[in-house]
Amino acid sequence: MRILFLSCFFALPMVLFSQNKEGKNLKKNNGMDINNSYQSTSDSLKNSKNIKIATQDMYRFITLERDTTYIDTSLTIQKEYSHNYLRKDTFGLLPFPNEGQTYNTLQYSLTEISPYPEFGFKAKHFNFIEANQIRYCSVATPVTELYFKSVMQQGQSVDAFFTLNTSPRFNFSIAYKGLRSTGKYINQMASTGNFRLTTSYNTKNNRYYANAHYTSQDILNEENGGITTIEDFESGNLDYANREQLEVYFKDAKSFMKGKRVFVDHFFRINTVKGINNLYVTHQLNYENKFFEYNQATVPSTVGNTTVYRYGDSYVSSGINDQTHYNKIHNTFGLIYENTTLGKFKFFAEDFRSNYYYSKILLLDTQTIPAALNQNINSVGGQYEYQKIKWNGKFLYSRSVTNESLSNLDAKLHYELNDKTQLEFEYQNLNKLPNANYELYQSSFVNYNWYNVFKNEKINAISANATSSWIKASIQFLNLKDYLYFENRATDTRIQIVSPKQYNSAINYVSVKVSKEFKLGKFALDNTLLYQKVAQPDLILNVPEVVTRNTLYYSDTMFEKALFLQTGITLNYFTRYFANDYNPVIGEFFVQNIKEIGNYPNLDFFVNARIQRTRIYFKAEHFNSSLSGNNFYAAPNTPYRDFMIRFGLVWNFFQ
Repeated sequence: MRILFLSCFFALPMVLFSQNKEGKNLKKNNGMDINNSYQSTSDSLKNSKNIKIATQDMYRFITLERDTTYIDTSLTIQKEYSHNYLRKDTFGLLPFPNEGQTYNTLQYSLTEISPYPEFGFKAKHFNFIEANQIRYCSVATPVTELYFKSVMQQGQSVDAFFTLNTSPRFNFSIAYKGLRSTGKYINQMASTGNFRLTTSYNTKNNRYYANAHYTSQDILNEENGGITTIEDFESGNLDYANREQLEVYFKDAKSFMKGKRVFVDHFFRINTVKGINNLYVTHQLNYENKFFEYNQATVPSTVGNTTVYRYGDSYVSSGINDQTHYNKIHNTFGLIYENTTLGKFKFFAEDFRSNYYYSKILLLDTQTIPAALNQNINSVGGQYEYQKIKWNGKFLYSRSVTNESLSNLDAKLHYELNDKTQLEFEYQNLNKLPNANYELYQSSFVNYNWYNVFKNEKINAISANATSSWIKASIQFLNLKDYLYFENRATDTRIQIVSPKQYNSAINYVSVKVSKEFKLGKFALDNTLLYQKVAQPDLILNVPEVVTRNTLYYSDTMFEKALFLQTGITLNYFTRYFANDYNPVIGEFFVQNIKEIGNYPNLDFFVNARIQRTRIYFKAEHFNSSLSGNNFYAAPNTPYRDFMIRFGLVWNFFQ
């Protein structure tokens, strides 16, 4: 990691000088070239009359759903929001104190749900890049992007990406995101790595298209179990300004998750010439294996003069080493009939096989815990896509034909009134199988061994989104039945005996989210407001009622438009609620109704700049932490981040 960072650092001056300066006649808006053109550095060696200019639409990112975006080197307020460890806007997520740790979920509608059973350990997956999050590329010239951001105490966060088209029909990309951060609290170090390799290919006659990728990812976290005495943190005692003076439950525990994936998505047109009627054969392969491990060298914890067994009794007196293995192979075969007037009709069959396993069978006094959970699910379904002028619709239905019952009905409709105004509607009905770790888990902790047979979760979701030049709004309604969750059965707040539960009553959730930016000259006020309401007999699905983010900022060009400057203050706030707590033994959040968090303002000050295609970021995070009192938490016994100054950059280089 250190070698990679130093290489990027020493290469930066060379590459900055190698980039061509843009002509003075180019107009600019929000730090982005209006003509959206890029000049290859190799072209600068040629006669100026022969210089070739590649336009922005020749640098494309393509998703698994064939949606296309373009490489964007502008500096906007949205780029400020996405300059973080996850490389995306994290509104609705509450980070833990160290970079590379998990996130508490403030906005429940962010949760993505699949009808198929998954590995579980969801608290470890925020930085785990899934198959549908991989982007494939098509570029006119080689492109490099480097991301860097400082972290808490020692370490760094980097993300290096390179893509190249060897021909208009073949592209590959290679990327690695790595992080190491020691953190400010005892036993809180995070070290992660995400390697991605993608390729795209199509034949000269455009009959065959293929996208494929390989990923290798690992997430290592030291786990301290939270601070033992929150009164010490909230007291404001200067002795605890050094966060390492606060006692934590564990000084030698850690969790580790890794995974590898091979993914192929390809199709072939049967008719030799594309016409009004076309027939395609499709296939998608997703092979993945994952591994989760929890280690704890010392079992008991000391709280004051008291010995506490944080996770209850254990079968061993020291050296906890729990390991869970998982692999799956998911094949989808399809046949598509396409008519330019009627749309696309797709019929498909899916074969899903998974193996979730441990090294032994456990024979307990009351129950036998098996060593493995194997599932073989076959499904069939159909999909219809229609696109005509301003309308775009997709309707999908699939259902299993094996004993493992599941179904998925998904209907989407998109209407584009004009370039600036779009409306979207979606209805989804899911009959979802439980994730594997709800049904089976083995541990050296006595109360963390279970084998359950749960009913499928039933989920009805209705959402509507509206985007226009003056406002962006969305509304979502969810009806949840047989909802699965984790809860703490211990009555002592210092002890966590967490196990899975299924809620028999219905839960209704509604959210309304509105975003609006006001501009006055060079000043702007960007606002995002989320309102959520849950109707439920018991406190099971807990979210803050209001979440808001408001940014007042100033933008202007300087030094004869050679530099674009952006500076301002961001307020983040959410109302008090019973936030879920985190349990590292199972890598999951669990429901609690003892301590509320929230109702504190979080202020960030930032100064960002763009020089050619390099964006530089400087931020004073949570600069009001010493003014608002020590009542800021990310989870009931895990404080939120203190004030700190961080800096970083994102640099694109077009060869």
